[in-house]
Amino acid sequence: MNTDKKRRTVLVTGFEAFGGETSNPSAEIARALDGKIIEGRPVVGAVLPCVFGTSAEELLRWLRLVRPELVVCVGQAGGRSAITPERVAINVDDALIPDNAGVRPVDVPILRGGPAAYWSTLPIKAIVAGLTARGIPSAVSPTAGTFVCNHVFYRLMRTLARRKGVRGGFVHVPFLPHQAKRGQPSLPLDTMIAAITGVVAISLATRRDIRRAGGETH
Repeated sequence: MNTDKKRRTVLVTGFEAFGGETSNPSAEIARALDGKIIEGRPVVGAVLPCVFGTSAEELLRWLRLVRPELVVCVGQAGGRSAITPERVAINVDDALIPDNAGVRPVDVPILRGGPAAYWSTLPIKAIVAGLTARGIPSAVSPTAGTFVCNHVFYRLMRTLARRKGVRGGFVHVPFLPHQAKRGQPSLPLDTMIAAITGVVAISLATRRDIRRAGGETH
């Protein structure tokens, strides 16, 4: 495979199950999209370990292997009711629960001396508008938290800051119906696969994000 073809590839990542769960919708989405063609680009789907440090190293390995033009990392955010593209990754690991290796960092910088935050380079408001128009609940999220999802998001954007022309970001998805306890929101897997397909398509087609007030989760 030559370099040009590699650069016209999309990388979509998810995470293995964590926190006592037996499944993770983000992993199912990554597997479902692996090998698909969206807007003329082949998609590579990969599942990352839910472990601080190791997850980011695995992501970087996939970036070297695939050399994509667009990266969409996906994670589970139980309790949310919508597809939520994240606005910013922050430079801190601060875990309420241990990761899958039993590690629970508290107030630890992801990169000592690194920037406090990195902005997503996905067109997050265009994504929300596009998904909403498709009947898929979506809202901008101001932060990806401080667990492994944010860890990967920060390391991704740190890397892409030095790769001209490559864009990326992070999107959280809700529980699957079988994961949700009584009263908790969820979305069917097919809806979430369609949503991330839309995220990729909108991102490829949109170079400049729309300007629209609001639309954030609270």
